Amino acid sequence: MDEQHDYLDRLARFVGETPWAAIPAQVLARTREILVDSIAVYATGMRAPELTALADRQIAAGMPGRAWVIGHGRTSNAQDAAMLNGIAGAWLDFDEGNTLANGHPGVQVIPAALAVAQERGASGRDLLAAIALSYEAVARIGRATRVKLIVNPHGTFGVMGAALAVARLSGMPASQLRNLASLAASSCMATNRHTMQDGATVRNWYAGHSAFMGQMAVRLAQAGFSGPKDGVNTTFSLVLGDGFEPEVAVQGLGEHWMLPEGYLKLYPTARYAHSAIDALFDALGRAPGGTVAPEAIERIDVRAYKMAAFLSNKAPRDWFGTRFSVPFALATLIVGGRDALAAFSNQAVADPHVQAVTAKVDLSEDPAFTAAYPATQRVDIAIRLKDGRTLEGRSDVTSGEPSRPHAPAALARKYLDLAEPLWGAARAAQLRDALMTIETCPDVSRLADFNP
Repeated sequence: MDEQHDYLDRLARFVGETPWAAIPAQVLARTREILVDSIAVYATGMRAPELTALADRQIAAGMPGRAWVIGHGRTSNAQDAAMLNGIAGAWLDFDEGNTLANGHPGVQVIPAALAVAQERGASGRDLLAAIALSYEAVARIGRATRVKLIVNPHGTFGVMGAALAVARLSGMPASQLRNLASLAASSCMATNRHTMQDGATVRNWYAGHSAFMGQMAVRLAQAGFSGPKDGVNTTFSLVLGDGFEPEVAVQGLGEHWMLPEGYLKLYPTARYAHSAIDALFDALGRAPGGTVAPEAIERIDVRAYKMAAFLSNKAPRDWFGTRFSVPFALATLIVGGRDALAAFSNQAVADPHVQAVTAKVDLSEDPAFTAAYPATQRVDIAIRLKDGRTLEGRSDVTSGEPSRPHAPAALARKYLDLAEPLWGAARAAQLRDALMTIETCPDVSRLADFNP
């Protein structure tokens, strides 16, 4: 294949040239669902003291603009707003993701796309198309990459996805998007998963980097900067990955869509912990009343695939560390008495009952489970009680995956639980309705009559 018809050219032209009418209704419907979920997650993340402090500084130092800083109640220029929303979106680890894409395409793409659309006064239809198409491109790059275990996917593939979304909204000719994609892929971060193990919140900046650097990549390309011949392959086969398969990135392009195959979360933890949570609830379903007294537990044995077994920290130091601890997740849900966010709070970390159960969890990798991943995400759990009984549970497919979707009522409850404390019931409902009909909006900077 010559350069003009290679995989990267095909992806770039897919984003730049696909008309609205060619995007399946199922894809657009799922994009709206992701957008609704994401706005509430970003707004809640933005209320963290660190985010409030950063937003105050960034808005004061930057140029004004029309783009929402979601959850802060103010607007800013597109670059700063997108960066802040990206960080806030990753803050709680409550955002959308895609198992087959090796990451979280939504939070890499949506902050930049929304901010630029609002800055430019783009229509809701143009925004929705830009999100759907750039999500698809970045998800396919993620699927084609054998990501190094040490690499956190935020701030990597997403730079390219954000850049392509911004380019489409900015009217950049499709013929220039191949160079842009290569340039953007050469502007990724050297991220690492030790930030998760150490509870280091710099990890959340990675998604902000995608939103910021994606826009910067467009500016560089518009100014005449060039990328290498194939920055995507170089970065993801040699730098951040252990291999890259270009043919996988374009297999079924335009016919089979990855976007509807993503997941939304009901618990604010790393995705791999959700597999263990599902196995836990399967085991608890065998107990009278669906609960077990923490003091009745002798130990809990968990066998998992590698990525879930990686989350083995038994002593998270604060709320952020709880997002990446399977032992803690199991313990805090067994102890109970807190809602989804509160179960992974500093108060839960300090709870001696949670600490006692966490210490009883033995988490190990099962090579057979790892070999079957990601087609299945198997986790087995055995809760061994002091009276000699054992409660066994198993999860083969994590809840929220396409073959095991969440109930719509559960996702609606998540949105309301996050949105109503911030905006009140009436405004939360108003914003949700506006987002669910966003393709009818002529100017997304005026999507709602209040600034969320």
